[in-house]
Amino acid sequence: QVQLVESGGGSVQAGGSLRLSCAYPTLTNSNYCMGWFRQAAGKGREGVAGIDRHGRTEYIDSVKGRFSISQDNTKNTLYLQMNSLEPEETAKYYCAADYGLDCSVQYWRVADYQHWGKGTRVTVSS
Repeated sequence: QVQLVESGGGSVQAGGSLRLSCAYPTLTNSNYCMGWFRQAAGKGREGVAGIDRHGRTEYIDSVKGRFSISQDNTKNTLYLQMNSLEPEETAKYYCAADYGLDCSVQYWRVADYQHWGKGTRVTVSS
């Protein structure tokens, strides 16, 4: 089991920024995909961004140009920099990881990930 721990959530006004972090253990398999997801109250969980072992990134259309996913393997930490936040992006944000995924295609697929953190809450007020 890969234990993931998110942090960095909080409350911001619309247009503000937050950076989320996700601590992960040393990954034993280099063929991994890591992603950020979010779940608003009463809605399903949706993929936001993904990154593979080569540092290649993918984003859903609604966050392109505003969000940036990155990782620091020296610190075993995954990041999600979120700029120009909108009230509709109020949600609990989760990081996830798994091996053997085609990150370019599967980064957003909730069902394809086995390992999840418990999430960190982001509230964006108007």
